[in-house]
Amino acid sequence: MTLNLMSHHLCPYVQRAVISLAEKGVPFERTYIDLANKPSWFRTISPLGKTPVLVVDETPIFESAVILEYLEETQPNPLHPADALDRARHRAWIEFGSAILNDIAGFYSAKDEEAFRIEVGALTEKFARIEATLGDGPWFDPAGFSLVDAVFGPVFRYFDTFDQIGDFGILANAPKVTRWRKALAQRASIAGAVTADYPDRLRDFLSRRNSYLSSPRMAERGAKERRASQGAGS
Repeated sequence: MTLNLMSHHLCPYVQRAVISLAEKGVPFERTYIDLANKPSWFRTISPLGKTPVLVVDETPIFESAVILEYLEETQPNPLHPADALDRARHRAWIEFGSAILNDIAGFYSAKDEEAFRIEVGALTEKFARIEATLGDGPWFDPAGFSLVDAVFGPVFRYFDTFDQIGDFGILANAPKVTRWRKALAQRASIAGAVTADYPDRLRDFLSRRNSYLSSPRMAERGAKERRASQGAGS
């Protein structure tokens, strides 16, 4: 069996599959797709025109949730709980992670301050729900690293760049989430799910959105916050 993962440098859904494959110790190849200029052969294997697509030998599988479930069924080192009810609970929180990604897209695409504040509120509320769910361990489930962790690693990666732009207070009252975020960032499978130039690619992507987040006003705000932080530390 050969596995080739059709990828995009910034796609968080691709990262989910990469993390799962790494955790399972399964060798695979990656082919990067320019989604702004999709080759015709990619359109053939991806009916929705999206990444990821996992090509198993010559058979393509599209949609990240389907890919993750296929890997669970066919590869070693399961990342889902053995208990059916626990698995269902994990799948529900994976969907919650996808909803957060939708809010993140709204956050970096908001055109004005009012829309931006609405997205900040939506993200803050969702992370408050997660805060109320997390235990005291480093991972989502006390039993160990799971697919829920694989899903949220790419979510928090966005915030590494957002934090350089400004302090939006989204995780300010979520100490458990913050601890989880730090543990995920240190996980080898998550750190290695993107190329070294990911931060530069994401900043370039954000700057081209012409959104409130990429506006000169936001850049000025971030500069003031950094100066204040440096002054407090001196």
